[in-house]
Amino acid sequence: MTQLNSHRQSRRGRLFSERTISPEEQAKRQAELEAFQQRCRPIFDRLRPELIEKHYNWFIVIEPNSGDYFIDPDSLVAAQKAHEKHPQGRFFTFKLNETGVCGRI
Repeated sequence: MTQLNSHRQSRRGRLFSERTISPEEQAKRQAELEAFQQRCRPIFDRLRPELIEKHYNWFIVIEPNSGDYFIDPDSLVAAQKAHEKHPQGRFFTFKLNETGVCGRI
């Protein structure tokens, strides 16, 4: 009969330590995301008053280079519509409400 070792060694650290991102890289990515969001926000602010009445709490996916937008009650469907038209595009998702926030903290 085999005996089980009751002294199990705990492993600490990341699962994939080679994929750790430096703080500088994290700050760079955050700045890029904020800059991208700042390009999408004016489009959202322009469209929100006319769309919020009929499509309250729907999702709007915006592609800032072309100004195209896609709306749907389901965020995944709206994103799929956007990817069909712009396969290589980058998108930002808002919710058609007073703040544009999709979730809650």
